[in-house]
Amino acid sequence: MRAIRIHEQGGPEKLVLDDLPLPAPGEGEVRLRVEAAGLNFIDTYKRSGLYPVPLPHTVGQEAAGVVTAVGPGVTEFRPGDRVASASVAGACADEALAPAAQVVPVPAGVTSAQAAAVLLQGLTAHYLTTDTWPLRAGETALVHAAAGGVGLLLVQLAKRRGARVFATAGDDAKAELAREAGADAVCVYAREDFAAAARAFTGGRGVDVVYDGVGRATWEGSLASLRPRGLLASFGNASGPVPPVAPLVLSQRGSLFLTRPTLAHYVATPAELRARAADLFAWLADGSLRVRIGATFPLAATADAHRALEARATTGKVLLLP
Repeated sequence: MRAIRIHEQGGPEKLVLDDLPLPAPGEGEVRLRVEAAGLNFIDTYKRSGLYPVPLPHTVGQEAAGVVTAVGPGVTEFRPGDRVASASVAGACADEALAPAAQVVPVPAGVTSAQAAAVLLQGLTAHYLTTDTWPLRAGETALVHAAAGGVGLLLVQLAKRRGARVFATAGDDAKAELAREAGADAVCVYAREDFAAAARAFTGGRGVDVVYDGVGRATWEGSLASLRPRGLLASFGNASGPVPPVAPLVLSQRGSLFLTRPTLAHYVATPAELRARAADLFAWLADGSLRVRIGATFPLAATADAHRALEARATTGKVLLLP
């Protein structure tokens, strides 16, 4: 089978198309034929070296497709089942393995492309809005990079919970996508101070929560956008990791809360994972949640997909289609 691997960490040019033997599922694993693989910033972090990984490494961790084999001890899935997972061992391949405990069934009415497009980013938006800061009706949330894959889903799920959403975007076209997703106000941060705009949006008080997957470039402004005792959920590093912060800064800015959550701790059990995924798939199926597939690439063009994502040249979700 074909697989996209790195043999050393670095730029997109380090991604190579290798020919590998078909993997046999081990205890508690399923093998799926990948119909669509989702590209996420974490894939670029692993490729670049920001997140060290054993080498050689088959890239990608999110995929949807059809089960082709199951390992010993797997009883909940069988060949032919349509499934998806955000814990795939090398999703950028013709076939891949995943722990059965981290696999979810894909219902009728949801395509493999939709499942791969919504799973990791949708699970992230789900836990951020329901658990990290459980949004309540009337609260205010700042969503950064609101035209991106996570951002568009965050806006929709925040609105679903009754929040007022202030969004940031990189240009006017991306701002319009954020508005279409339901954002109440959008700031194009290239020409406007988003922290000042967020305070104006809240009558000077500051927002209740900032959902920040951008990292270094938005760090100071995110802190300045919060009300006293507000929360900064820093869940990504798209512009680079944030600098070290002294706890006293949080006190000085208004007894702020800071968390650096990661998805694994919010889908730690199969029951929690499948409950969150079931919500997302049900909302997709009934049309109340929309997922935007902004670009698709063939497997052999994975390096181009990484370049496009890192250059902020995409909106919504980027998929690789083996």
